[in-house]
Amino acid sequence: MVIYYFITAIARILDIVLSIYTWVIIAAALISWVSPDPYNPIVRFLYRVTEPVLRPIRRRLGVLGGIDFSPMIVILIILLIKYFVIGLLRQLAFRFAAI
Repeated sequence: MVIYYFITAIARILDIVLSIYTWVIIAAALISWVSPDPYNPIVRFLYRVTEPVLRPIRRRLGVLGGIDFSPMIVILIILLIKYFVIGLLRQLAFRFAAI
């Protein structure tokens, strides 16, 4: 029964962290539409947190028609992880609960 609670806790924490990161990516994308002050601490934080993930996708895709699709691709990958990996963790937890 302890393993059930442990795996469930990991799944919930992963779900929360991925949800928060999704909102951070959305905030960074919205801020990029205006000309933000590059010395603003919030802008610098958003850039430092999102750029390492967005940069490789942006390099592969490029900017298509002046639109950067990398935030949308990253959000889709996060959703895939949330539905697939967290779903598998929950299934695994329920299997341990049945034992």
